[in-house]
Amino acid sequence: MKNKLSLYLQLIRWDRPAGWLLLLWPTLSALWVASHGFPGWHLLTVFTLGTILMRSAGCCLNDVADREFDRHVKRTAQRPVTRGAVSVREALILGAVLALLAFGLVLSTNTTTIIWSFAALAVAVVYPYAKRFVSMPQAVLGVAFSFGIPMAFAAVQSRVPPLAWLLLLGNLFWVIAYDTEYAMVDRDDDLRIGMKTSAITLGRFDVAAVMASYLAYLSIWAWALVAMPQPAIYFVAIGVALAQAVWHGWLIRKRGRDDCFKAFRLNHWLGFTVFAGIALSYALAGV
Repeated sequence: MKNKLSLYLQLIRWDRPAGWLLLLWPTLSALWVASHGFPGWHLLTVFTLGTILMRSAGCCLNDVADREFDRHVKRTAQRPVTRGAVSVREALILGAVLALLAFGLVLSTNTTTIIWSFAALAVAVVYPYAKRFVSMPQAVLGVAFSFGIPMAFAAVQSRVPPLAWLLLLGNLFWVIAYDTEYAMVDRDDDLRIGMKTSAITLGRFDVAAVMASYLAYLSIWAWALVAMPQPAIYFVAIGVALAQAVWHGWLIRKRGRDDCFKAFRLNHWLGFTVFAGIALSYALAGV
């Protein structure tokens, strides 16, 4: 039983929190913006736990969908489903249970959020298969990883205003940036097995595209939230995030596997910086 639990924790990447943190920071940022400050413990708990649960469920589905490809990629060959330590049936059951738990949390919000949760689930299910047919599957992931934004607005305001979609658009560019870094790690393996990724599609323009995507993300969020109650604090955070993006560009400039993976893993700090700027802006405005 203990060994099986360990395998399940490996399956949902429990030892790699960077994945759910990349989802969490833009979601919490949207929650704070929609609430004009601290959203309350109920919504904070719902969206934090929901983010962790849905990312974990996504890992289960992704590993089932990619099991035949993952065995040919050095970085993923030892994943539990790929090596047969966890069956496809077990992985799907675990993913379904986690998704149902997340849905149970959504049920404690409002009708608008519940309706949008089905759209979020649909995009999450489609993504693992996009890599077979779409030359830029990172864009599909960008939508999936950004759907916490409209859901946060729905939970607070019972509607999804244009601002939410603008923030989603900006966040989509951030996902393209960091997931292209991730794809650069596996480019040689993906070319060999015929997987489609942005790193392959962009070719020698990959680094430039990553930097342009970072710039688009931060520019859109800066413009969208220019009316923050304490704009100086927020724009300092945007500046610090931009400095991190430049550092990531330096890391990936030679396209080394380890450096690209390092840049990807550090992205959650960039997202946290933007969130911290938003949270502090509202907090100090109320002092």
